[in-house]
Amino acid sequence: MERVTLRIPKQQIEEVEHMVETGEYPNRSEAIRSAVREMLAEYDTGPERPSEKRKRRRRNERTWAKV
Repeated sequence: MERVTLRIPKQQIEEVEHMVETGEYPNRSEAIRSAVREMLAEYDTGPERPSEKRKRRRRNERTWAKV
């Protein structure tokens, strides 16, 4: 598994920590991995060409990208 360093707003980290504290996830890393899996599953919704996915992605609002 690769190690990745990223910067996340404090409020989002606090929300992730709350999910860990309440037992929804075992740790922050697993919570973030889960979010990435969901994002990738949403992105890979069909046999479209990558350029078509990019066009669709620009048109659709993504709740996971909100800060």
